[in-house]
Amino acid sequence: MADTAENSASTSSGRYHMDTELVFIEGDAVKDNYNAASVPIYQTATFKQTNADGSGGEYDYSRSGNPTRTAVETHIAKVMKAHRAFVVSTGMTALDVILRLVKTGQEIIAGDDLYGGTNRLLTYVSQFSGIKVHNVDTTDVSKVEARLDPVKTRLVLLESPTNPLIKVADMRTIAARVHEVCPSALVVVDNTMMSPYLQNTLELGADIEYHSGTKYLSGHHDLMAGVIGCREARVAEQVYFVINASGSGLGPFDCWLLLRGIKTLGIRMEKQQGNAIRIADFLEAQGFKVHYPGLRSNPQYELHKGMSSGPGAVLSFETGDVALSERIVESARLWGISVSFGCVNSIISMPCKMSHASIPAEVRKQRRLPEDLIRLCVGIEHHEDLIGDLTNALTKAGVSVKPFSSS
Repeated sequence: MADTAENSASTSSGRYHMDTELVFIEGDAVKDNYNAASVPIYQTATFKQTNADGSGGEYDYSRSGNPTRTAVETHIAKVMKAHRAFVVSTGMTALDVILRLVKTGQEIIAGDDLYGGTNRLLTYVSQFSGIKVHNVDTTDVSKVEARLDPVKTRLVLLESPTNPLIKVADMRTIAARVHEVCPSALVVVDNTMMSPYLQNTLELGADIEYHSGTKYLSGHHDLMAGVIGCREARVAEQVYFVINASGSGLGPFDCWLLLRGIKTLGIRMEKQQGNAIRIADFLEAQGFKVHYPGLRSNPQYELHKGMSSGPGAVLSFETGDVALSERIVESARLWGISVSFGCVNSIISMPCKMSHASIPAEVRKQRRLPEDLIRLCVGIEHHEDLIGDLTNALTKAGVSVKPFSSS
């Protein structure tokens, strides 16, 4: 019953700047007799009906739809400029839902620099579902084109920037070429690293944009969630069918937490990004190889700038020595050693030992993923404290730190 026109999480035309849209909840997003300032949490599994045949209510069972979920989906659809948006239990659940649109015998083209969990799930479907997965360097459009098959290609899965090497794909060109050669294929983008605040991939030509809501959308690492935004009604209907059938929709309380987090996305991202730019400059000044599209020395600086409104707050750098990287990571104090990103507090990790450890070592070597790579997920702390803590960690690890002004 939740799949009605009144309940559809469809976007309205944007009227305000993004910072305002993030905070402003449309009046028709949820029906509340008491006009609560905060969207109510409808913590219920079922809804009473008025007729013996089970009809008469907008909702009947929270697996199919819930007013709190409708509120956050409507809001996210507006922010993402999607026809319709959905929220599910985790970011990986979002990808799992999308992959169910691919049938046995069809093919997926994906990047060769992917989040470890994405690689794990793609490996699973290739082994057990009869789906061929091609991993290519998506920064080279010709390599994507070489794998396109008008009949077999069903999904082209992109990350831009990629995780953890922060490489940039020309999403606009790839999407146009895929739709030209493979009309039935879907272009899907994991936009978690940028968030809808900095990058709108549906406007760049993607059919589906998805996020781990655990990251920037939530912002506090107190929530697990996934978000799916669809550009067209036809695809949205297919996605909703899978979510309803599998029961993967996000619970009411988590929907409320996600909605609360989205309201502060703008101010968090601006602060985190500003810190990241200074930290990238600091690390580059020390002579490290830094992967970050906000550096003018990055060969993809202009490409990224043409698709996004900012470089984001995740960067990585190479030290040239695994043991040195380990000492740096373990010597940090403000930077917590943890997986994930997008939280208000800063995080440091070695992807090959943590978030991407599930990718076999030989595969990491083939894909040129450096074992010494350190990933920084920058938070909202004062940039001088973060740089100071990195300076101390580098010094303790045996690095001679060069003077740097972060002003």
